[in-house]
Amino acid sequence: MSEKMKNLITRSITGVLFVAIIVTCFMCPEGMIAVFALVTGLTVWEYTGLVNRIDGVTVNRFISTAAGVYLFFAVAGFCSGITPSAVFIPYLLSVIYLFISELYTESKNAINNWAYTMLSQMYVALPLSTINILAFRDYGGQVVYGYLIPLSIFVFLWANDTGAYCFGSLFGRHKLFPRISPGKTWEGSVGGGLLVLAVAAVIGYVENHNADGQTLGAVMSVSEWIGMGLVVVLFGTWGDLVESLFKRTMGIKDSGNILPGHGGMLDRFDSSLMAIPAAVVYLYTLTLF
Repeated sequence: MSEKMKNLITRSITGVLFVAIIVTCFMCPEGMIAVFALVTGLTVWEYTGLVNRIDGVTVNRFISTAAGVYLFFAVAGFCSGITPSAVFIPYLLSVIYLFISELYTESKNAINNWAYTMLSQMYVALPLSTINILAFRDYGGQVVYGYLIPLSIFVFLWANDTGAYCFGSLFGRHKLFPRISPGKTWEGSVGGGLLVLAVAAVIGYVENHNADGQTLGAVMSVSEWIGMGLVVVLFGTWGDLVESLFKRTMGIKDSGNILPGHGGMLDRFDSSLMAIPAAVVYLYTLTLF
């Protein structure tokens, strides 16, 4: 068996397992919280390991990762109605500690350390934590867990990647952002976007109608679902480009190798780091949350 075929098989197996885990975890709130808390921890750990390679940068990996995971659990607890807002106090104390600790490290450039440390929270931990806002909704004082909206974010992102690859391979001529990601084309991006809009319309129709065509009291109309699909495509693409810029700045091809054939955690969740919070803003704009 050729090396190329082995890589294709490895990539396919990893991809199937990845999708299966993500889809399955959304079936219950405990599963979603456990999986994405783990994702948050692994991604922050990976990020801090990468930036610590930069000359003059020393980020406390353990505390940064612990703070990021705690933030995820805190947002989950607050959104699900289990914990009060006071749950965020330990997180704020950890952020204060990360600032004050630089007084005693004798670092040559404390500003670099502060900046890269806070970026681990703003770029990774906070965006992933907002998936809890999509999953838990308050109905007149009663918090209800719903898997459809957070799962749809990933369905849209996967559809966008698939459509972009197919359309880009067949029709790609014009580079989308050659300075950062020379493989992406406008044709691929448009094709991916059209596929997502179609998937969003199907989800919206199914959610709004049963087999007899009667309304189900859906969260969003078909047009609102299409609007969210467009938001996810736009910000997901930007998220991909942001991570590509990060890797290009670092001089690396993949952010890690934890996922055989797919690179690291940042490589897998780059689009969602922008798409998830953008979806939250979109839904708040619709006054649905």
